[in-house]
Amino acid sequence: MHMHIARLILRIVVGGLFIGHGMQKLAGWFDGPGLDGTEKMMENLELEPARRNAIAAGATEAVGGAMLVAGAATPVAAAGLIGTMLTAIRTVHFKNGIWNSNGGWEFNAVMIASLLALTETGPRRASLDAARGRSRSGAGRAIGALAAGAAASTAIVELGRRAARAKRLTASEDPDSPAM
Repeated sequence: MHMHIARLILRIVVGGLFIGHGMQKLAGWFDGPGLDGTEKMMENLELEPARRNAIAAGATEAVGGAMLVAGAATPVAAAGLIGTMLTAIRTVHFKNGIWNSNGGWEFNAVMIASLLALTETGPRRASLDAARGRSRSGAGRAIGALAAGAAASTAIVELGRRAARAKRLTASEDPDSPAM
């Protein structure tokens, strides 16, 4: 029984942090940038269309975190959250090295590892999945969540960068376009 309590605590802490992180992006809670600030960040990271990516990142974190806390479709929630963490590593943190004190990817890696552990072991008794008789867990599910998150991150980053390049090219070809 103690392992079920520890797993519930892990789901609440990790999921709760993701909810807060998502709401920082969407609504400016907890001293976050809000949607306008997140949109500007997405533009700077060349993740176009910036507004759509800002909403998607914030919603994925907030909803995925809530799903994790509730123990609802844990592999699906983990895949989305892993995707946001991998995107953050690729676009912001990797160049800073590992340590969080230097803006590195340490925190993101811990969150990904936690998500993988929760997906492999499943949410167990105190969860919506268990209440519905649908506990999905195992190493295959964890690997699937990692693969889906990596694929989504790659698609978002590459498509966003292509859209940003196209936007720059269009602006440079149009003499009436405002300077970027």
